[in-house]
Parts: sequence; structure tokens; C-alpha cells
Amino acid sequence: MPLTLDIADCINDTCPWSGKPVQADSLSEYGGRVVGFCNPGCRDKFEDATRHFEKASASQVARGPGAQQE
Repeated sequence: MPLTLDIADCINDTCPWSGKPVQADSLSEYGGRVVGFCNPGCRDKFEDATRHFEKASASQVARGPGAQQE
């Protein structure tokens, strides 16, 4: 069953991308917290960015400290 996010649990009032008020249909979970966005596009942009970061971070950890990125 998908996780249901509630705007009442949101840690922010304004979208980190646009500065506009967050909307109930544009929530994401990150680090165990509910983060709000002004629209699904901003939410999706955030989720894409965090996936990219997590993938890059995992890759760096797998290579070990001091490894050069190819």
C-alpha cells in the first residue's frame, strides 16, 4: 500500500523551488519528513534530483574513499 502523505505533516509552507505555497497534491517524503511543493512538477523535479544524488552517492561509496570518478 502506498504511503499517504498529509499536508499537516509538511515541514515547509512554501515550495523550495518557487517560493509559492505548498499544495496537498504535491508532497514528497525525504529523510522521513514530508516536504511540500507548489505543484507536481516541482515535486517531481525534487524527487528526480534526490534519486540522482542518492545514485551518485551510492556509486562513490562503492568505489571507496578517494576514488576518482570516471
